This record gives sequence, structure tokens and C-alpha cells, in this order.
Amino acid sequence: MKLIHKILFLPVVCLMTLSCELEDGENLNGPTAESIQDGISRGELEQAITGVLSDMRLRIGTQVDGQSLAGREYYRFQSSDPRWSSDVMTGNLDNNTFYTTAPYSARYTAIKDANLIIQGIGNSEGIFTGAEITVSKGFLNTIKAHELLMVLNQQYQNGIRVDVSDPDNLGPFLGYDEAIAFISNLLGEAATQLQNNGGEFPFSLPDDGEGFTIASTPADFLQFNKAIHARVEVYRGNYTEAESLLEDSFMNLSGNLSESVYFTFSQSGLDFPNPLFFSVNQTVANARIAHPSFIADTLTGDSRISKVVRREEVLTQSDLSGIYNVFVYDNIVDNVDIIRNEELVLLYAEALHISNPSEAINAINIIRNAAELDDYTGGDSPAELVDEILLQRRYSLFAEGGHRWIDMRRFNRLDQLPNDRPGDNVFVQFPTPIAENR
Repeated sequence: MKLIHKILFLPVVCLMTLSCELEDGENLNGPTAESIQDGISRGELEQAITGVLSDMRLRIGTQVDGQSLAGREYYRFQSSDPRWSSDVMTGNLDNNTFYTTAPYSARYTAIKDANLIIQGIGNSEGIFTGAEITVSKGFLNTIKAHELLMVLNQQYQNGIRVDVSDPDNLGPFLGYDEAIAFISNLLGEAATQLQNNGGEFPFSLPDDGEGFTIASTPADFLQFNKAIHARVEVYRGNYTEAESLLEDSFMNLSGNLSESVYFTFSQSGLDFPNPLFFSVNQTVANARIAHPSFIADTLTGDSRISKVVRREEVLTQSDLSGIYNVFVYDNIVDNVDIIRNEELVLLYAEALHISNPSEAINAINIIRNAAELDDYTGGDSPAELVDEILLQRRYSLFAEGGHRWIDMRRFNRLDQLPNDRPGDNVFVQFPTPIAENR
């Protein structure tokens, strides 16, 4: 089976280059959107798929920044907007400002895009075969599930809407457990749809010419589906299910840990650059500064310390200081991973840390050795292994997806994260945007 390698996103389009609001994620309700909903041609489908994939990148920088600050991975200095250092670091969050509303709206934009396409292909009589419709739904339902998980990661116990297919009759808010169960079921449904015998995607996906695409066939894309589903089941503590899903994903214990599915960026006129990249030695006008604890807690010899670069001088804003720039991305068009083999190996370690601790340690050692560390020599109790897994996740996934905050919350350890100033506080979740009128 061909290995999933990447999701590629070409210049930003919003479903058929419709006029759309990228900042607030308004519904696509123009006449062209209505015509797609009533039925879509093969050519329109190709453009629409490119649009929904591109929309997945919207406000990713804002979302990662918010979660990374909450997890005390780094500081976000922006002289034009001190709310990063005030609101987000103190937990005094606003339900009607950019760090709350922008990621929320962006994720639902992609979900609504996907819903529109699903309705359109279902109403396109005589254009697509039944198998093509089924595998297309599997593709789009996987994307929807990923985006819903992104919303839920921020909203947590607030709950989220999972049914937004009818903008005039939105579904109710579901609590965390019910919402993540829905996401799991949606991924399972999508997997079944992708396994439809004889079905091929009735669209091609963007390719950068390197010879790899996210999925030349539904079977390839299914590996990505399984990877995201494994993440969900680990979050739920369903470790047996997670192990099975990982075995069907693109996890490779002896393979390249950097193998991934990822977003691409460019500086072409219609696209935008990687929002998580800043050059070194930026001023307080715009900088990401590694939290001092990241450097202090690094194990001797850990090569992952290269994810930060020492500055020429300390940078300070609002009594927060650091001398190391976050430098996970090398340039302004670097790719941003959605999920990669390194995370899958760590998910595998967590899935087995109770039932098969020796195999969990083997997986841990794959990560440690790749970081130029010696094998793990600690105990094999569940508590000891969780400590080690969280440590490895902290350094392997640093400054990428806000994983640290989610992980510490999952294990009820938010109180272990540092507060640097009187009044600072690690919050549990972002507020529900005011527009939801809850």
C-alpha cells in the first residue's frame, strides 16, 4: 500500500473561488454555493476539494499560539496586541476576541465547506457512481472529524456543536464525552466509506511534483483516517482500540519519524506563508520566545533542543523574559505537520503503557534514540511510564500543535505548569464565542 506522505494546499480558494470571509468564517451562501448544494460537476468538485483543504489552514497560527501559551511552551510577544501576555497568560479570557473567535470560526468554515460538498455530490444525478459518492463522503467526513477535534480541543467541557449542516437550524451543543464519541464514530463511518470496494476518488489532489500525494487512492487516505482516529481514542483512554488503529495507520516503528501528513504554504499571490515561522532575533513587535522551563528541563544531550535558537540578547515584555527563539520551522514556506510518525509512535507507547509496558518502553526508546538519548532506565509502572511519555511528547511535539496543554489536561496535571507572575493562571479551556449566544 502506498504510504500517505502529505496534504498539499495550493493557493487559497473558498469553494469555487467564491467570495468568502476568511477572518470570521461566514457561511458560503452565495448563488454558486447554492448551485453546488443542488448538484456539482466533476470540475467543480476538484476545485471545491482544493478549497476545503486550503481552508483547514486558516488561523492555524492563532490556534497553535493560544494552546502553546496555555501549555507554557513559549511566550508570544506582539507589541500591537498585548493580550497574548495579559489575557492568555492570566487565563482572563475574552469570549469576543481573536484568540477565541478566529480559530473557532476557521474550523467551522472548513466543516461547512465539507458539508456543502457532501450535499452537492449526493444531489448530482448521473454524474458520479455510487462508489465515487461513498469514498468522497469518506474523505470529507475524515476532514470534518479532524476539524471538530480541533474545536473540541479548545472548547473542552464547554462542548461543541457537531451538527452544523443546516445553518438555519444548528444542532445542540454536546458535552466533551458525547462530542468526542461523535468524532470517533464519524471517523469510523468515514473509514467504512473509504473501504468501499471499487471506489476511487472522483477528484485528484494537489501534488508538488515530488511524486507523493496524500492519497492517490482511498486506501492511502484511510491510513491518515486511522492515524487521526488513534489520536482520538488515546484522548478517550480507549487504548485497545487505539493500538488496533495505529496498526492500520502509517505508523512505522522502524521508519522515518518525520514521515507525515502536513500543510504546505507559499508566497504566491493567492496563498499565504507559514504563520508559525518567525526569523531569529525578532523584537517584541512579533516574537515567539521559548519558555525558560523548556531549556531548563531538557535532558543532557537531547538533540531536540535545536528547536530553539539562542538570541543575541534577552527579550522582555510585560515582565516575561526569555533568550531563546522558537525555531521549529526553518523558513517562511516550511510545511506544518498535521500528524506524523513520531507522534504515532508516542501514541503507541501510551496505548501499551498499561497492557504491555515492555513494548511501550521499546517505543519510548525509538523516540529517545532518535533524539540522541540513551535508552529509558526508569520503572515500568503506569505512572512512571506516563511521566516518561509526557516528557517525550513535550520535546518531540514542541511548539507544533499545542499538544502540551492538551496532554497535561488529559492527565489532570495543569497545576504542574509554571506561572511566571503573580496573577498568571493556566486555564482549562477557551470560552465559547459570544456569537453562540449560550
